[in-house]
Amino acid sequence: MSSSPPHSETVTFNDADQALQRIQTLYGQSIQHLRQALADFVAGRDLGGRVRACYPFVRVQTHTVARADSRLSYGFVAGPGAFETTLTRPDLFAGYYREQLHLLLKNHGVPLEVGVSAQPIPVHFSFAEHDHIEGSLSPQRRQLMRDMFDLPDLAAMDDGIANGTYEPAPGAPLPLSLFTAPRVDYSLHRLRHYTGTAPEHFQNFVLFTNYQFYIEEFVRLGHELMRNPANQTGLLEDQPQHQHPSGDEGYVAFVEPGNVITRRAGHPPGPNDEYGAAPPRMPQMPAYHLVRPDGSGITMVNIGVGPANAKNITDHIAVLRPHAWLMLGHCAGLRNSQQLGDYVLAHGYVREDHVLDEELPLWVPIPALAEIQVALERAVADVTGFKGSDLKRIMRTGTVASTDNRNWELLPGNTPQLRFSQSRAVALDMESATIAANGFRFRVPYGTLLCVSDKPLHGEIKLPGMANHFYRERVDQHLRIGMRAIELLRAQGSQRLHSRKLRSFDEVAFQ
Repeated sequence: MSSSPPHSETVTFNDADQALQRIQTLYGQSIQHLRQALADFVAGRDLGGRVRACYPFVRVQTHTVARADSRLSYGFVAGPGAFETTLTRPDLFAGYYREQLHLLLKNHGVPLEVGVSAQPIPVHFSFAEHDHIEGSLSPQRRQLMRDMFDLPDLAAMDDGIANGTYEPAPGAPLPLSLFTAPRVDYSLHRLRHYTGTAPEHFQNFVLFTNYQFYIEEFVRLGHELMRNPANQTGLLEDQPQHQHPSGDEGYVAFVEPGNVITRRAGHPPGPNDEYGAAPPRMPQMPAYHLVRPDGSGITMVNIGVGPANAKNITDHIAVLRPHAWLMLGHCAGLRNSQQLGDYVLAHGYVREDHVLDEELPLWVPIPALAEIQVALERAVADVTGFKGSDLKRIMRTGTVASTDNRNWELLPGNTPQLRFSQSRAVALDMESATIAANGFRFRVPYGTLLCVSDKPLHGEIKLPGMANHFYRERVDQHLRIGMRAIELLRAQGSQRLHSRKLRSFDEVAFQ
């Protein structure tokens, strides 16, 4: 005998808000059913059989390739047929779901179908944010959970849709979204683990860095900003405007690992602020968030060194459907004309990271995105004060090579040097190509602005004294350039960012 929530009929809707409300109701019923059953299980009560609850789904069925005129690259299905996806966390994704549902109704003029899918919700994905009840179970009781509840099934979480390799079973609906609900839930839990912050705090614009110095400066700026009431500049007010981003930009909170929340001066505490506590040890890739009420603030993550970390974190942040992510980090300058502290704006990538070879073959080009490139170049000009041809004194646009071998200089015969020269690479790091390639793969606009910290081919290696001076001189400015670029991208609107350049032939409807 098994237990499940009351059966719910599939209902059609011609209103996005009503459809979303139905999704929220169905999801809430399923989660409540699992939580109650789990509480009973922890208390030692007999559940009377297996307990199951399933994700809600949304489906659209069309009979024509025609659609309403839309300049967006998403919000419509590729042709006639049935298209469906499972959904999770409608509290977290309410705004995102509402927009996708509204566009489907607008573009196709057919009702949306909302019901309960056959995809079980793993019990681990039903835990409330501050629940740790599984830790109170004995090893024997934890083992028994497998017989009572559905556990995460990796077969339901692969990236075939995003990779373009998904083949639906005969007669099955085509996908509406890049990610199924279990895949989203899996990444939400991974984000908590790796970054030390809840997914709710992540913003739609993300900065990645490979050095803690950038994080320390971001934290300093965040706290300085929070001390100043809204509509006051507050960030180094004694410097000219081009030296720093505006000090307001609508930020209302700053969040650090452990969900430690600092509210903007004049803003009252939030309902869950008291749960925040600095972690006893820092997570692997700590995240920090300058929060805006509409979610269009800035998240910054220290991904550490290497392409594996870069792929790992972008695999998971991608389910949040950010508007853009940018890499700010250090690189080796490969040209003799470059100076320490010069900037490199990537317009192409040599992918020798190898971590995405299975998902995104090397023959797939990773193009530069004009909207991102323009914003980054303008940000460099705004913050440094260099204009026009003078900008070339401190910034070079060119190809960035990313390698998985930190000591590539030590290979016999230095064979990588020949390949880098043939590719016209001007800089080398270990993360940028991975972040750009995963942005391309997951349809997340991407860009890279690096800073030359050494020139190993020309005898200029990192030495402690020189490195310390370099960090003091450049980290603050580099970070401000990244933040300024995000301000520019935010101002032009997300619709321009999510362009058709990143969409495939038979693309899913959800952004």
